[in-house]
Amino acid sequence: MIGVRPLSTIAEFSEALRLQQCTWGFTDIEVFPLRFYIVVNKIGGLVLAAFDDAQMVGFSLAMPGIKRDGHAYWHSHMLAVLPAYRNSGLGRRLKLEQRAAAVVRGIDLIEWTFDPLNVKNAYFNIERLGAIVRRYVENQYGESSSPLDLGMPTDRCVAEWWIARGEAPRAARKIEERIAVPAGIDRMRREEPERSREIQRANAARFQACFTNGLAVVGFDRGEAEGVYLLGRWP
Repeated sequence: MIGVRPLSTIAEFSEALRLQQCTWGFTDIEVFPLRFYIVVNKIGGLVLAAFDDAQMVGFSLAMPGIKRDGHAYWHSHMLAVLPAYRNSGLGRRLKLEQRAAAVVRGIDLIEWTFDPLNVKNAYFNIERLGAIVRRYVENQYGESSSPLDLGMPTDRCVAEWWIARGEAPRAARKIEERIAVPAGIDRMRREEPERSREIQRANAARFQACFTNGLAVVGFDRGEAEGVYLLGRWP
């Protein structure tokens, strides 16, 4: 039986740090250190973990933030699940537990970034959780040592999870634009890096043009050949 609960001890944070290293493969300079987890926990953030008996098999970390207009929110910076437990619904469970904790604390918005070329994550964030996207940041984190980025610029979409609003308003939106990502983009990144970089550049320009014109990502279609971002007006 897998349980999910907040972390609070140095030993538990140390295990979450180990999962971070296993998941992203960062060099030491890019790893968030142990004291970061401790501080986040003390200043109003939340570190959650999933346990299969005594073994930690996944974790999430959210830190408090304040918008320029004074709106308080959580930035969910990391979510990791061990390979043997992926595609089991555990990632969604961690996010839902995070949402429940945010509601108790009066937080109505959780944000995080994700790679717009990652079709699986895009589907999870937009369709499974109900997040929207209105911002695209080119090379957000600079050069990354993670093998997940494969040496490409760390372009990111910013997911907004308005946790008190539900998914119904999104479902009724008129779709005005579509932005596609080939389903085989992961293979392409390894074997055809220039072609994948061209797709990244072209999509970045399209996302930014759409967002400038007041559109938002409100849905995502995932097919065998491609994943497609669906953009419309929101709210």
